[in-house]
Amino acid sequence: MDTVIRAALVFIFLGLVIRITGKREIAQLSAFDLILLVTMGDLIGQTVLQEDYSLTAGALAISTFGVLSLIVAWTMYHLPRTRPVIAGTAKVIIRDGKVDEDVARDELIDVLDLHEAAREKGIRSLDDVELAVLETDGSFSFFKRDETGDGATDERGPEKTSD
Repeated sequence: MDTVIRAALVFIFLGLVIRITGKREIAQLSAFDLILLVTMGDLIGQTVLQEDYSLTAGALAISTFGVLSLIVAWTMYHLPRTRPVIAGTAKVIIRDGKVDEDVARDELIDVLDLHEAAREKGIRSLDDVELAVLETDGSFSFFKRDETGDGATDERGPEKTSD
């Protein structure tokens, strides 16, 4: 039972740490972050299992993490109001080519990271971005300005193909 309690406390603590460190940190791992993550995993294992390295204690700790993950998923599904607290909310970080400095500062995102993410999506300049959203998983969604440049969408609709 001691293993279950320690596993539950570590699970809650890890959830808080992930929420505090920000979305972007989880989605983009540098070599240093990867080393830190592996080391943290070892420390978590030692904390949860203390000095009991038996197969039973390990299985119990893993089962506790799994059950708690299912409880969190169930809670977010059945109680939608808990979703923003548990998973966070998506945030608009660029609107009409202008970076929202407050969001960037709150999420610890450098403008250079935004330029890199835009280039990965084939966008040469942030001026071409109508809207960019930092998703809850740390990824970016970019929406380019329309091609007409006047805010209007193409009236023709989807192209028709004939067989």
